[in-house]
Amino acid sequence: MTRPLAAALLLPALLLTPSQVGAQIPLPWLSGYYLNVPLWSDASSFGPGGFADSQRLRLMADPSLGPVAFDMAYEQLIAWSASAGGGVGFGVPGAIAPAGGEWLDLQWVIEDDENLRWTHRFDRLNLTAAAGDVLAATVGRQTISWATTLLLTPADPFVPFDPADPFREYRGGVDAARLRVFPGPLSEAEIVVRPAAFAFGNALSVLGRYRGVLSTWELSGYAGLLYDDLAFSLAASGGVGAAAVRGEIQLREESGIAVRGTVGIDSRVEALGRDLYLVFEYQHDGFGASSADELEGVVRSAPFARGELQVLSADVTVWQGSYDLHPLLSAQLLVLWSLNDLSALLTPGIRYSLTNEATAQGGIFLGLGNGDARPDDPLPSEFGIVPATVFASLALFF
Repeated sequence: MTRPLAAALLLPALLLTPSQVGAQIPLPWLSGYYLNVPLWSDASSFGPGGFADSQRLRLMADPSLGPVAFDMAYEQLIAWSASAGGGVGFGVPGAIAPAGGEWLDLQWVIEDDENLRWTHRFDRLNLTAAAGDVLAATVGRQTISWATTLLLTPADPFVPFDPADPFREYRGGVDAARLRVFPGPLSEAEIVVRPAAFAFGNALSVLGRYRGVLSTWELSGYAGLLYDDLAFSLAASGGVGAAAVRGEIQLREESGIAVRGTVGIDSRVEALGRDLYLVFEYQHDGFGASSADELEGVVRSAPFARGELQVLSADVTVWQGSYDLHPLLSAQLLVLWSLNDLSALLTPGIRYSLTNEATAQGGIFLGLGNGDARPDDPLPSEFGIVPATVFASLALFF
């Protein structure tokens, strides 16, 4: 058996019985996650399409000794495509959410050829020292989330999620130093220092943030340097009747003043005796393209290269609905719509809970809009170029 084929078969063979594997691990602070995503995609300007498979094995440990805690997440990732050069990976083939800038060299390639890419990395590797419930300092690769809205989060400065990714279980880590102070049970102040190293140069972020509660509203804000330029942000979330209202806005000094913000509403209602959860958000992003002619320029921009953009268009809406067909089965629909080039991404799917530790999913990515990509116009629209993709997935937690 060849090494690439053995690698592609290794992870599911190890984890077909997650409860037994977990029982063999005597360490209560060690846990894990396995994800397998087989898919088929149509040919597109990104590749020939065809069948592909992605697998992720994640091992997590968080031991502590008194006031000192260690947090580690180690991942092995295998991406295989039947077509040489085909699109492989998690989420939408050709997804537009690059990441990087980490200055700790914690990712390595085991195998890389025209059909298979096998890598491993530390997604988290940090140490925290705490002084009771008053203060905590963390150094190393860690996850930092300052998002207030749910799907489109332009004011979140540290590796935001791809809103179309149906496998958003774990947020990517960043290399930073973080000091948090807890003045009260519902308030928090913190300072984050993050040096980043990109192919086009280094950049420094130093941000101070405060989060607290006023009446029934959670308010937060931060200010400082973000990638060497001034940044200021405010955010709020609260309840209005049976709905939750959320909003965040960021002002950035980047070749002028850029305004980035999202407002949204989400609510859970009863429909035919079952729960229906609905989310709507609108985003305006001063870094985005106001027309299809500007999409290629956005892809070549510094904010895109730093992984700050979740979408390319300046004005985007997202709708998401989830309906409980059964206590173990739910149906979802996500729609991303660019108001600038009028293209859209539709992602219907279903989710089934096999056990408390195992979940199966299935769905479709369908791009609508101008998909006639040409050498002189590689991005005729944001979502029209996304190839039709059918996927299934199995997620195991142990």
